[in-house]
Formats: sequence, C-alpha cells, structure tokens
Amino acid sequence: PSKWKGKKKAGVAILVSDKTDFKPTKIKRDNEGHCIMIKGSMQQEELTILNIYAPNTGAPRFIKQVLGDLQGDLDSHTIIVGDFNTSLSILDRSMRQKINKEIQDLNSALDQVELIDIYRTLHHKSTEYTVFSAPDCIYSKIDHIIGSETLLSKCKRTEIITNSLSDHSVIKLELRIKKLTQ
Repeated sequence: PSKWKGKKKAGVAILVSDKTDFKPTKIKRDNEGHCIMIKGSMQQEELTILNIYAPNTGAPRFIKQVLGDLQGDLDSHTIIVGDFNTSLSILDRSMRQKINKEIQDLNSALDQVELIDIYRTLHHKSTEYTVFSAPDCIYSKIDHIIGSETLLSKCKRTEIITNSLSDHSVIKLELRIKKLTQ
C-alpha cells in the first residue's frame, strides 16, 4: 500500500525547454503547492510565468489573493497559467450559466491590473473546453492563460489539446520571441 493513498496533494510546476534561452532570476512558491512563479529573461526580453492551481472551493477568492500577494512581481511581461477551477466567461461552460458575483469580482480584479484571458481574446466565440464533469454532465474551460494586452502581440497562437494523461486538456501558448542576431 502506498503511503500517499487517500492524501490529496496539490502540485504545480513550470517546465522550460532546455532549447530555450530562458535565464531565471527569481522563483517564488507557496507552501501548499498551489502556485509557483518564475521570473527571468529570454532573448533579453523579460518574462514572468505564474502557474496557479486553485482549490476546488473558493477558487476566485484564492486567485485574487495570489494576485494581491504577488502584485509587486506582476507586470506587462507576465503570463498567468493554470487550473483556476473556475470559468471566467459564459462561453467557458457548456450549460451557459450566468457568471456569479465571485467570478465577476475576479474578472474585475484582472481588469484593474490590466490582465486579459489571452485564449478567450484570440478565440472569442470558441466553445472548446478543458475538462468534463461526469456527475454534472458539463464541459468547462477552467484552465486559463492570462496576460497583458502588450503580451498579446507576442502570441503566435493558442490552442486546446486533448490530453490522455490527465482529466484536463492542455492549453498551449506559442510566443514570438525575437531572435538575437550577432
């Protein structure tokens, strides 16, 4: 028997290909494994990546708290990714239910720090989802890529890819990073 049996643990990671020229300068993580932030540069361009795994209950409040705690580290070069455990738009659920006050407050907080849902901005009518809830028979997009409008111009493309290793599909983001010529 496994010593981990019955113990649900959170854990997030940020994987950076060794084919990239990413040079990390700062790493922050929480003790519960719900978020990790890595700051650095790639091709002499600043980049901050924050990966969040929000708890199933109180997700919007948790995300707002993380944004508040890391406010000094987030800027126009920040990409926030992860399982938010909440839909941000009415299009993010197959049942098209209204967005509740807690999610409206989260969207308002994102607006205040000038962050947008990059996937939704590039696919404003898409009804692709990242997870299926069998008990509720609902498809949802609860995994997100959030960033600034400035960052949007560096996005080559985003897509949702079915993943057989997880109950969540992957949201892929490709960035245009200028190549240095020497």
